Amino acid sequence: MPNAILDPTGRTSHRAPAVLAKRPADLSGAVIGLLENTKKNAVEFLGELGRLLVERHNAAGTVLRTKTNFALPVSDELRDEFARDCAVVITGVGDCGSCSASAVADGVTFERAGVPAVVICSDAFRTTADAMAQRQGAAGYRYLTTPHPVAPLAPDQIRQRAEQLLPQVVEILIGQSTVEGSA
Repeated sequence: MPNAILDPTGRTSHRAPAVLAKRPADLSGAVIGLLENTKKNAVEFLGELGRLLVERHNAAGTVLRTKTNFALPVSDELRDEFARDCAVVITGVGDCGSCSASAVADGVTFERAGVPAVVICSDAFRTTADAMAQRQGAAGYRYLTTPHPVAPLAPDQIRQRAEQLLPQVVEILIGQSTVEGSA
């Protein structure tokens, strides 16, 4: 079958259309889940975003967890922990094709579990991220991009990129629907 898109998460059935989780009015008092995918600088990037959300948006704190493999779906245990303990989740950093696709799949998984999520990928992998969103029943899923690559960034460059993305992170976490057809 030419031009078939394979699902790197290992899931083979077509997913029902996704509906985004209900957004909080603001992030004051919220616990922010940070799911990093083992890619270089993912912990630092997400940690800086978490720090800024606590400092500037009065979030209560962050919970940082690590996926065991950047290309595999988030585990049911981590999904359930974040759904129980966190108001919102930030996941990434998609800095390659398979990890970008997987990060988008994770974002949609959190949304289905009732947790608003924002996904961060480097801009070189929009095609794989968009393909995975469509595969997950979330055509038009809004994720954020940052210039590729993220891995070699110095700490001051990570802080600068986090500053640049912060308004969009907040907009997605407390904003309106970002999936075609979502209410």
